[in-house]
Amino acid sequence: MANSLLTPSIITKEALNILHQKSNFISTINTQYDDQYAKSGAKVGNDLKIRLPNEFTVRTGATLSSQDVTENSVTLSVATQKGVDFTFSSEELTLHIDQFKERYLEPAMSVLAANIESDAYSMSKDVYNFVSGVGSANSFANITNAQKSLTTNLAPYGDRNYMHDPQSVVDMLADTKGLFQDSTQIGKQYKEGLLGRISGFDHYENTLVPTHTTGTAAATTGYLVNGASQTGASLTVDTGSTTFLKGDIITIAGVNRVHPETKADTNVLQNFVVTANSGTSATSLAISPSIVASGGTQNVSASPADNAAVSKLGGGNGADWTDTLAYHRDAFCFASADLTLPDGVDFKAREVMDGISMRIVRDYSISADTFPCRIDILYGYKTIRPELATRVGIN
Repeated sequence: MANSLLTPSIITKEALNILHQKSNFISTINTQYDDQYAKSGAKVGNDLKIRLPNEFTVRTGATLSSQDVTENSVTLSVATQKGVDFTFSSEELTLHIDQFKERYLEPAMSVLAANIESDAYSMSKDVYNFVSGVGSANSFANITNAQKSLTTNLAPYGDRNYMHDPQSVVDMLADTKGLFQDSTQIGKQYKEGLLGRISGFDHYENTLVPTHTTGTAAATTGYLVNGASQTGASLTVDTGSTTFLKGDIITIAGVNRVHPETKADTNVLQNFVVTANSGTSATSLAISPSIVASGGTQNVSASPADNAAVSKLGGGNGADWTDTLAYHRDAFCFASADLTLPDGVDFKAREVMDGISMRIVRDYSISADTFPCRIDILYGYKTIRPELATRVGIN
């Protein structure tokens, strides 16, 4: 029996399925698809609005203390278009989908997925919570400390994930093999090298987990706060002689984190992440989270005092670590939108799967007597709730 022709829709659906299977970071974070462009098509730079939870303060006593309810949201720009291009003939459309998948879609989607995953994983540099395993292999203790970090930041217990690099998987298998696990879990570890679910996380292996290299500042940086009572996302400091790089994690003496709901001082220093590179003559540091010392969004016990010391976590001058990541699904968001389906082409299709929109277009080149084909995705990504994630630095 002759094979029926592969349609653009069949090809696009299969390509999306492969992309999803090969993108274990994107598939474990919040993915949003905006159908407002389904007819007109989106363009690079279109924005999507992502709503955030409201935060309130609690009064004491019978007297009403009214507070405004402001819907908080962040803007996510759909700013990146990536795709793969290849050529196939009408004759090859008679292949069975499994043959077409092996010949074209598997290699094409592998490289596209790797590029998109690498882009999305760069959001790890927005995360300020940190478990330092720098200088040692990953361990079960690191995982439980990451779990503690998410719990103290009120991350929901479901949808917690941990992303390992391959060496981290080796280390964790060695460190957890003697712990109590059911027979199915043990079988997966020994037969397939899979970690499964450990300490409240679903564990995944990803070869794209990056290494973070810090700036030249020492652990005791020598930087001091310049001026008391500072708030916001910029910290004024006395001029130093060393550098910070985006993704470096710092603390400020006397600035503690507070309980997210009661606002009680936890007596634990609040971590901040440097959000932009700073040079040797910098007089300010761009940081996240913003320093908020009062109100419903309060996150620190007090604003920094003048001359409070700034310290760096994870090592000194040029220290580096593998940036494995523990996170709740809602810490990060990946969004895609529909690209325009052009007229006057040989064939075209657009499909959506698990919040990711993909378009395929094929045309005929009369000059070359070929059928060039392109598969495209238009997407954006943003760290929405960084407090629901923790970096675990190891090496």
